[in-house]
Formats: sequence, structure tokens, C-alpha cells
Amino acid sequence: MSRILVGPFNRVEGDLEVSLDIDGNRVRSARVNSPLYRGFEQIMLGHDPMDALVYTPRICGICSVSQSVACAQALADLMQLEMPENGQHCTNLVLANENMTDLLTHFYLFFMPDFARPVYAGAEWFAKVEKRFKATKGDASRVMLPARAEFLHLMGLLAGKWPHTLSLQPGGSTKPVEPQERIRLLTIIAAFRRFLETELFGDDLDVIANLNSVADLEQWRQQQPWHTSDFRTFLHLSEQLELQTLGRATDQFLSYGTYVQGDSRVFRSGIYVGGEHLPLNSAAITEDISHAWMENGDQPLHPSQGRTIPSLDNPEGYSWCKAPRLNHQVVEVGALARQMINGHPLAQDLIVTQGGNVHSRIVARLLELAIIVPKMQDWVKAIDPQAPFCNHGELPDQGRSVGMIEAARGSLGHWLEVKKGKIHNYQIIAPTTWNFSPRDQQTVPGALEQALEGTPIRAGETEPVAVQHVVRSFDPCMACTVH
Repeated sequence: MSRILVGPFNRVEGDLEVSLDIDGNRVRSARVNSPLYRGFEQIMLGHDPMDALVYTPRICGICSVSQSVACAQALADLMQLEMPENGQHCTNLVLANENMTDLLTHFYLFFMPDFARPVYAGAEWFAKVEKRFKATKGDASRVMLPARAEFLHLMGLLAGKWPHTLSLQPGGSTKPVEPQERIRLLTIIAAFRRFLETELFGDDLDVIANLNSVADLEQWRQQQPWHTSDFRTFLHLSEQLELQTLGRATDQFLSYGTYVQGDSRVFRSGIYVGGEHLPLNSAAITEDISHAWMENGDQPLHPSQGRTIPSLDNPEGYSWCKAPRLNHQVVEVGALARQMINGHPLAQDLIVTQGGNVHSRIVARLLELAIIVPKMQDWVKAIDPQAPFCNHGELPDQGRSVGMIEAARGSLGHWLEVKKGKIHNYQIIAPTTWNFSPRDQQTVPGALEQALEGTPIRAGETEPVAVQHVVRSFDPCMACTVH
């Protein structure tokens, strides 16, 4: 048995270290450390509740809108305030703009460059993949980055700036949309859709969104040579490297649902546990700090009751990350969880036939791009420039509330308590907190820790490439993890 420490990881937002116990040529066990404590939950104590709209987006520079939306929902819940339809459409557009940008960025800049590493130089596909995806030098980034930049102009029109916009409020959006701006918004989304259809998929988004099984996906892949689109390239590499055998965790999933439309959501909430789809009971969420560098409590607490008090005195601690659990069980969050909970046939077939793994996580992310970008076009068309965009209300002097949404990386929850008009408690569970959690009181490893078990290690590797694939399949945002 030997041990290696992998990290810090490049192309990851924030700091990450993974300690691996190696038995022969495979990972026997893993411990994931989020080595940076930031303290946002302490910073907000004693402030006016509306100040949270300023502080929480600064938790992260690449998913700040997600934090804003969750915070705004928590404040709206506190105020018992509903959004007008225009507010829902604009909030959905801004959130989707960030989420789709994150999904795209992850694929092109964080995940695919690992296949251009020298370790794969002997493969028959390597020359084409290196030319296309080599970090900072590949052809893909030259076409993707301008498309990404143009797509983010939507954020400028609807939110003023990115990151850290202040247009998102509990009652909707403070930025009305003029009739001529609707045309500009549609033009921006249409250009992004063309990029996806020509470069990423090589096919219409509706075709991708309606792939209903693993067999459908394979049949679609075989219609063109593997290097004719970036999605087909990934599918070819996945087959060659057997990525479906890497990174399987619990096959238990959670989604809070997101993109509000009237009384429902485009992606519904729920859980998938023990092979069953079940409704979400948010009261069953707890945070375990038995293996975190936190002031230790006797029992895991619901986040509405939790505290975030750092302490290096916990002898069992090895991470600043808490261990969220649902009914004391480890669950995975992210695009795969969203599509599984929402009942997409391809996601369900992937889980039933292969489980949650590197392959299925990436397929689900790209599937989500194909589903949501056309929805964005519908939301713009539904905006009525003459109708209200934001409702207003009064903050109560005390109360508890919650905002629960889906960021690109998975389920994000904000729990707020107000006393005497000030923030008395503010607790956040971010997606990477769920996926990269340490062990709990029963010493059960978190989702990534389980996913890394059994990962192969090549002789002489100090930064094992298969470990890189598994870690990046979750798309970690470590700045959010400990916030």
C-alpha cells in the first residue's frame, strides 16, 4: 500500500487536494480536502437581510448568478413575495445564461484538454484530439471563446454585468426589457445555438434533446465520423478509454428543480434512492461535521439549525467542507441528477445500464445544453415589455426561509434566519459541498471519495490521468464548497 497526494488541480475554480491510498495499480480509498476556508456565512451575521444580495454572489466568480438567485428566493420566501411572469422569464434567462456558459466552459476548457496529455500520445486518435483540445492552444478554444463571449452579452443586457449582478431581486428583475432588446436577445441566443449545432453537436439541438436511449445515442454517433463534431469526439474517446467504467459513486441522486414557470419548474425536484423516484423532503437534509475542521457538534443538524464555526481542534477533521447527507445517505448532484430526476429517457437508460460515471455525467451536461437553449428562445418570446418585471414587499422583523435552485454543478440551497431585522443565521450548501464531502459519523465516504475507489493508476504516475477524469466529471467549484 502506498499513498499519494494529488493537487492542487489546474483548471479548477479554487483549491483542491485528494489523498489516495494505492493498492497495486488501483485506488483503494480516497480523502478529498477542500483546503480553503472563506467564511461568508460568518461575514453576513448581523447585517440587513437585503445585504445578502451583495455578499452571496461574491462567493464565486463563475457561478455568482446562481448564488444571487438562491439568495433572492430565500428573501422572497421570507417576504412571501411572488414574481410576475416577466420576472420569472428574466431570472430564468440570466440563470440559464450562466449555467449554459458553465457547462460549455467545463467541456471545452476543463474536461477535454486532459485527453491531449502526453500520456495518450500513442493512441491513434491523439493527433486530432491534441490539435483540437490542447489547453490554451487547441483549435476548439479559438472558436468556443468568441461564441461564449457573445453569448454572455445576454447577461449585459438583462443584468448589467457579470459576475455579481444586482438586477436579480426577491420580486423579479429590476431591468425591464424594451421591445427592440427582445430582438437583440433572440439574435444572441440564435448565434449561440448555431455554434452548438455546428461545432459541438454537428446536428440540430432538437435531435440531441430527443435521443431517448443509449442505443439511440450510439446510432446517432455512428452516422458521422468521430471527428466531425466535438460531442462525437467525446463519445469516441469514451468508448476507447471505457469511461463508463470510471467514477461510479452511489447511483443516488438529488435535484431541487429549477427554472420556474408559473407554479412548476422546467426541471422538477426530487430524489432517486434505492432505485426509486421519490419526492424531496428537504427536512431530511443534514450537515455532518465529524470529519471537518469545524467546531464539533454531537449530531448532524439541518442547515436551518447549523453553524459554521471553524476549528482545527477536531482530530478527525481533514477538510473545511462539511458532509451534507439526505436521510443520512450520500447523494450525487449535478446535470446527471437533474435529468434523472426529471425523467429524461436517455439519462434514465444511462443510469439503469451503466450507472453514474464519467461518461454519463458528461453526456448529461451536453444534453442539458440541447434542452435549455431552445427554452431560452421561448422565454424571450414570452416577455411582455408592457407588463411588470418586479414586485416589491416588506421584510418581516423575524422569520426563517429557504431558497433552493439548481446551479450548473447541482443543487444549491440558502437557509436564512432573521431576528430583530438582522441576519441571525445564514447557511449554504453548494453543489460541490454535496459531491466533494468528507466522511460522516458512520465513516461513509462522500460521492467523489466513493467514485475514486478502484480508479486505475498507471506505473509512475504522480497525477493519475484517470483520477483527473473522475474529478473533472463532477466539475468542482471549490470556491463555493466552503464559501
